[in-house]
Amino acid sequence: MSKIKVLLAEDEASLGMIVKESLETRNFVVFHAENGEEAFESYQQENPDILVLDVMMPKKDGFTLAKEIRVKNKSIPIIFLTAKSQTIDVLEGFNHGGNDYLKKPFSMEELIVRIKSLLDRIELKTNIENIKIGKFSFNSTKQTLRFLSETAEQLTHREAQLLFYLHEKKNEVLDRTFILNKLWGNDDFFNARSMDVFISKLRKKLKKDKNIKIINIRGYGYKLIC
Repeated sequence: MSKIKVLLAEDEASLGMIVKESLETRNFVVFHAENGEEAFESYQQENPDILVLDVMMPKKDGFTLAKEIRVKNKSIPIIFLTAKSQTIDVLEGFNHGGNDYLKKPFSMEELIVRIKSLLDRIELKTNIENIKIGKFSFNSTKQTLRFLSETAEQLTHREAQLLFYLHEKKNEVLDRTFILNKLWGNDDFFNARSMDVFISKLRKKLKKDKNIKIINIRGYGYKLIC
């Protein structure tokens, strides 16, 4: 099995070196960049499997870097490293294409679990394609959503994950705690707010079919009706 390639963007040299060496002792390949511009160049040259981006960096911050990379690649998993804990900062990270975040300080074990979890979810979807959701065709491998014969719309990694699990439980309640732990790693307040944002995005994308609804079952979760 080939080694997982990680692009680590962290401007604090000592922390970056510790994380790099720790991951390498666990059989990862790590490309370390100390600013956003260097990280973007490394992304283009090295074709990593996953990105671990510090939010506050010189030359180009993590949010800007993620936004630029998302133009080129909608599906690569992105984990943000941040000392920020305000809800608006966490939501901003997800809105810029992030799939997960870790608050500093963090343990290497937690980072590794998050990396493997995100990559495992990609692997999970590779055998499931062209799911019918009402008048839509959902390709979970390519992460696209097509209405009738229109041009397919590209979904983000997190949107595709959430729609996949909603469809698995279609016309039943998708447990809120389960999906938060499954896709976000835990069910804390910040992650719950983030999930609400992604539910709203999916509702907008599915509104062309009037027979499809995602309803909120207060205190329990969400239900995809189709």
